Parts: sequence; structure tokens; C-alpha cells
Amino acid sequence: MRQIPLPLSADHGEQSIVLSAGLQQVLDRLSAPHDWPFRTAILAGPPRSGKSLLARWFAGTGLGEAIDDADTVPEDQLFHRWNRAQGEGRALLLVSNRPAGEWQVALPDLASRLGAALLVEIGPPEDELLAGLLEAHAARRGLALPDGAAAYLLPRIERSHAAVEALVARIDRLSLERKAPVTISLLRDALAEQGGQWQPRLL
Repeated sequence: MRQIPLPLSADHGEQSIVLSAGLQQVLDRLSAPHDWPFRTAILAGPPRSGKSLLARWFAGTGLGEAIDDADTVPEDQLFHRWNRAQGEGRALLLVSNRPAGEWQVALPDLASRLGAALLVEIGPPEDELLAGLLEAHAARRGLALPDGAAAYLLPRIERSHAAVEALVARIDRLSLERKAPVTISLLRDALAEQGGQWQPRLL
């Protein structure tokens, strides 16, 4: 599983993005702002899916300007920044948990511009990405997962970026509380803390 480093300041610490085939397609589209309508794209995806990291990568590599949580920015300010980017010939990447069609936009001119922008969506993580996220989150915590951990966990976890991150945090906490290495038994206990809200594909 490949990762790309992020050009972030020291304040953010070392960060990277885990790439799968699906995210590679997203990255490829973000890397070609000259192909975007009016040099504008909207990056949408679920929480903790790497949108903000990709936005920082985009801005840090000099490809253009990125606005995180763009759907929360006052409409007049967003319209002004769109016009400014157009006037300066810069690409503009707008980041949100939702596609622009789901935003509540009152300004007709802004709505039409958002509607014309390229929509780049991050979908639910596939098995390849889930496995990579498990490894990456564990590595950042200095947590050693046993052989077969991914094969055991993948059919049993909620298929979302946030759920994987939360699961690794639970595994880490249980390992520290018990002062014990991670085992399949510990993984089973961490899964049990999900509260039964997720229906696994296989038990």
C-alpha cells in the first residue's frame, strides 16, 4: 500500500495519505486542475476520509487554493474568493462532507458556479484501503497488530474511514489497559465495544 507524504509545517507533525486504487483516481483528478471547468472542483467525502489532508497537499504543492469546510463559509465570502481565483487564474478546490447539490445556497450566481464545478467524490473504503488504514493508524500509535489481524477484522468492521480510526484507538486502549500485546482475542473484545450497531458480513 503506497503512501504520499504531505508538505505540512512542523506544527502538524508528519502526516501522509494512504492510497488505494480509488483514492489514486481522486489524486489524479486533483493533480490536473487545468482540466477542471472554470478551474474549480469540489472534493466531497465522508468524515475522516482524508479530504482535509488532500486539500493541504493540493495547496502545499502549489496547484491552487483550497477551502476546507467550504459549505460553512458565508456565501458572499465564497463568491468573492471564487471571483478572485478566476481573476488570478488560479485553481480553486472546495472541500465538504457533501456534494454542492446538497448545500443550501441562496445566491443564484454562486449556485450556478458551484453547479458547473467538477465534483470529485471519495467513496466508502474498499478492502485494500481498509487494510492500509488499519496498518497506518496502528503504526502512528506504535501498535503492533498480529498476523492475520486485517483478515480477521475486515469482514467484521463498519466500512468507513472514521470507524477504522476509532477501532484502532479502542485496540490501543485495551492493549494499554491490559498491559498486553494485541491478540485476536483482544481484537474480538475491541469489536464487541461497537455496541452491536454494525452488522458484520461474516462472523
